[in-house]
Amino acid sequence: MAPLPETDQRAAELSPVSLFRALSDELRLTSLLLIRREKELCVCELTEAFEVSQPKVSRHLAILRDSGLVATERRGQWVYYSINPSLPTWALRVLDETAAHNEALIHTPLAKLGALAERSAPSCT
Repeated sequence: MAPLPETDQRAAELSPVSLFRALSDELRLTSLLLIRREKELCVCELTEAFEVSQPKVSRHLAILRDSGLVATERRGQWVYYSINPSLPTWALRVLDETAAHNEALIHTPLAKLGALAERSAPSCT
């Protein structure tokens, strides 16, 4: 899954201010850390993990996408999000350090994702 050219450009132009602005909301930060850990998640999985509405999750993911932090791929009616592979090394290090020292942020949503994976019929089909 290759990011869109404009997403690549946004990632290349990422500044510390725009990174921290995009991550200033707990749902966005936690979503990005979950996506980083799981490699790829769809809106429906994040909706289940956070127990919030799909429009709310989509709105926050749009901010992450517009800032160049995530890449997207549409599969049917679902959009899947992954860390933009074009992110600068310094931004990836910030995410790595944040994840390494704040595991508690994703503990509960990660458990809910695990429960979702154990269901016989995933909700993203």
